[in-house]
Formats: sequence, structure tokens, C-alpha cells
Amino acid sequence: MINKDKNNDRKIYITDIEQNYLFLNEFPKKKVSFNRIAFIFFLFLIVSIIFSVKIFYYGSFSNNKMLVENTIIKNEIRSDIIDRNGNFLAKTVLTNNIGINPQLETDKKKLFVKLKILFPDLSLEQFNNKFEKNKFFYVKKKLSPEKYDQVRLLGEKSIITEQKITRIYPHENLFSHVIGQIDDENNGISGLEKSLDKKLKKSKKKVQLALDANIQFLIRNELIKFQKIFRSKGSAALLMNIDNGQILSLVSLPDFNINKRNKIIEEKFINRISMGLYELGSIFKTFTLAGALNEKIIVPDTNFENMPKSINCAGRKISEYDMEIPSSLTAEQILIRSGNIGSVRIAQKMGIEKTKKFLNSLKILDPINFELEEVGKPLPIKWGKCKLATVSFGHGISTTPLNVATAYAMISNGGYEIKPTLLKDSINIKKKKVLDKYVSNEINSILRKIVITKEGTANLANVRGYSVSGKTGTAQKIENGIYTKKKINTFVSIFPSFKPKYVFLVLLDEPKTNSEYIYNYRDGSEKKYKGTPFNTAGWTSVEVAGKIIEKIGPILATKYKDFY
Repeated sequence: MINKDKNNDRKIYITDIEQNYLFLNEFPKKKVSFNRIAFIFFLFLIVSIIFSVKIFYYGSFSNNKMLVENTIIKNEIRSDIIDRNGNFLAKTVLTNNIGINPQLETDKKKLFVKLKILFPDLSLEQFNNKFEKNKFFYVKKKLSPEKYDQVRLLGEKSIITEQKITRIYPHENLFSHVIGQIDDENNGISGLEKSLDKKLKKSKKKVQLALDANIQFLIRNELIKFQKIFRSKGSAALLMNIDNGQILSLVSLPDFNINKRNKIIEEKFINRISMGLYELGSIFKTFTLAGALNEKIIVPDTNFENMPKSINCAGRKISEYDMEIPSSLTAEQILIRSGNIGSVRIAQKMGIEKTKKFLNSLKILDPINFELEEVGKPLPIKWGKCKLATVSFGHGISTTPLNVATAYAMISNGGYEIKPTLLKDSINIKKKKVLDKYVSNEINSILRKIVITKEGTANLANVRGYSVSGKTGTAQKIENGIYTKKKINTFVSIFPSFKPKYVFLVLLDEPKTNSEYIYNYRDGSEKKYKGTPFNTAGWTSVEVAGKIIEKIGPILATKYKDFY
């Protein structure tokens, strides 16, 4: 501010100049501050837009990924499989796996020590071998939630954890041939997992089988025990309801742990019940007699006199297996004493066409209609007079144990055709008759005499309280087209004989005698016998069947009240 004094002189005050200077400089300062704010605001706006776009993008991607993962999980889930009592046989669950990425680890020894504490069975050698490859490898799969959490708490960055949908089989080996396996792509490759693949993938409803896990366990244990006693190559057993065809147990040994998903290609692991083709020997004599009775060609008391101990057919000799069999027997006695020549005489009265027709009605010569794809196809027969003779006593004809058990069920249930089934809800209505009820009653009575009479070949199956009846079969195995000394020993039983309910078949593949084994008769007597005198079904398969019926009989009688 400029003022004039009395002398008209101009005076400039420093204070005013400073104030003016400050005022003049205040505007440009404010202008610079505003530009900066505008710039910062614009910058934040751009950054916010970028982050918003990214959040939207990744959010959308995450949702899509989640949708894909949910779709994958949905596709991986298969219906649970349960037994007739609701016990889980196959189940889809979320499992925990852990692995190692060697590229992320600096102290291999320290890592191994930590893992060894949690997994004592961890092999150092295998761990080092896998680690040296410098590639990801699994340490453990299917961990429990507790163990999975313990691994995560180790805090090792090289440990990779994952959760995966998988299929587990709580009973491991117990149902291996029935349940089967799936591959890594969730597709069934054997057993019911394969044959019911579409149903198991699409339906959320549990698939309930006719099988009984408790009975299966008991039967398998006895088979394993006697496989050691008789040193057999393999064995099998089948328990089926003769009225509705429901299978309560199907065991084939050797078996395998289906949780391991190993590729099973060795012949020894085949399902011997449904897939195995065998000549089964004298159990066919029941069909021969039943067919002749059904055609009314003979009656049980029909006499066959002056039968030789052997006959020749096309240059080949057919002999009695027991030379003490009388030369004159009734038709009933021929079956009780398991006569070869007598069975030939009965078949000759039947003739080729009627014999073929009857065997066809019993489904002996055709692949069985079954839920499993592993089903054997009986070998075709070139019929002739000699073939008729040998077929009459089970020589020169091959079929599966499942075919035979089904045929015995039809003969014993009053003569009605049935379809064997593994499914509990399968409806099996008796419709078609394959033979007269009179024949069924007569055969049941004769089969009972095979077990209870001195002349019968199955005395060891006479389990008190269960009225067991049945027929033995001992056959030589063929290798490279030549009959060998190796045996297939089979016993087919029906019980209780006065009210038939179950057919139970036991097969031993290449059993051997045991000089130390003690036989205890089950008819209430204290009779014992040490050592296996003959390698026949009467001393091997019958003994196994008797032991098993002693164990499963009480369960059947308790659970299934129509047993008696």
C-alpha cells in the first residue's frame, strides 16, 4: 500500500509489500494443488476401473471353474451299492491325498523325518528314488481327515495336498468278483461296476444286492481255510434261493483287493462260478435220472440188471469208478451209488433228442442270463451214441457252476424255471414248468439218501438240524486235449430237503489229499476218520460244504424265517 505524507513523498511499507506478495503468489499455489488432486483422482478412477474389470473377470472365471468342478464331481459320483441288509459294499466318497513337489524342497532329510513320524511304513529307499526324479509324486492316498490335517500342519511348502472324489470298497477282497472295479476315468471295467455302469452313474438311488455280507464272510473264510488243508489251486461257492434265484453268496478264490485297482489279467483270478467252464462229473447223473423220470421212461424202482463193470464205446473204455457197485441196481440206487454204467443205461433209454431237450430246458447248454458280463459259454456238443453215454455221467460236457446250480434249483423247487440274480429287487415269478412236481419230489428224496445212507457218497454233509441233500461230482481236468490226474471236485447240496429252500455248490480246483486231517461226522455220532483216503468230492468238497453249512445254517434259520 502506497501513502503520501505531508511533504507529498511516497512511502512504501514492507509489510504491505509482503502481504501483496503473498496474495499474488497464493493463487498459483492453489491452482497447482487443484491439478494434482484432479490427477490423483483420475489415476484412482482408472485403477479402480481396472481392478473392477479384473474382479469381474476372475469372479466370472471362478464361477465357471466352480461350475465345471461341480459338473466333474457330479459325473464322478456313482450310486452306492449295498447288501441285502444295508451294509455298504461300494461307496463314492471325498478322499484326501498328499504328494511331494521335489522342486520346492531344500531339506529332503528333514522332510522325510517329519513324514516318517506320521507314516511309519514309509520307505526311505522308495522316497529317495521318487525324489531324485525331481517330479511330483504321491506319498499317501485316501487319508483320514485327521491324518490329512496333521500333514497340512507340518507347514512344508513342498507337500501338495488334494481332495478327490473316489470309489471305496469297505470289504476289500470279499466281493471282488461280484462288485468288480472302475478305471481312473470312473468307468466300470468288471463285475457289476461294468454291467450296471450307466445305472450307477445316472441314478442317485442305492443299488441293493441279494448278497449277505455276513454269510459271504463266513463262506470265504472256510474256503480259504480248506484251500490250505487240501492245497487246491482255487475254489468257489454259490448259495442261491431256489424259488426266486436270489444269490446270497458268490465266492471265487483266489480273489483280489478291488480298492487297489490293479489290472487283473491272470487266469487264476477268473470268476469260477459264472465264468469258469468245467467238466463236473457225476453231478450230471441227477439230470440223467430226472430227465428219464420226467419223460416217464422209468420210475425210481425200475431195475437195471446184469450191468457189466465196463463197456466200450468207439474204442474207449467206460468203467465204474467203484468196482464194488452191484451189477443189478434200481434207477434210484444208481444215483445213490453214483454208478457210471447204470447212468449210461438210463440215458440210452432216453435217447439223444430227449436228453438234449431236457438239458436245454435246464439251461445247461447255453450261456446263463445274468447281471454280470463275465459269463462262460458252455462248449458245443457233437452228439452221437458215445457222447450220449459220456454225458450221462458228466464226462465230455463242459458248463459253468452257475449253470449247474440253476439247474439243480429248478429240479428241486417243484420244477419251475428261475433266473439267477444278484439284485434284491429282481422279481422272479414262477411261470414256466420244466418238469413235473412228482419228479422234483422224487429227486429231492433220492438226493437226501445220498447224504444219509451208508451207500451214499456225501455222508460228511449230514449236518444235524438242516436236512442236507445233494450230489457229488469228481472229474478229471483236461490240458491240451488230454485228461490228466488233476481233479475238479464238486458238491451240489439242497437244504432243507423236506422243504427245499437253498442250493449250495462248492467247487475245489485241483485239491489234494491230507493225511493229517481229522474228519468228524456230523450226524450226531462220534465217528472220526484221520487222513483223506481218496481225492474225490465225497472227501473234499463235501467236507467243506458240511463245515460251511454248520456255520451259515443258524444265520439262515434266524434271518429268513421261511427256512423251515
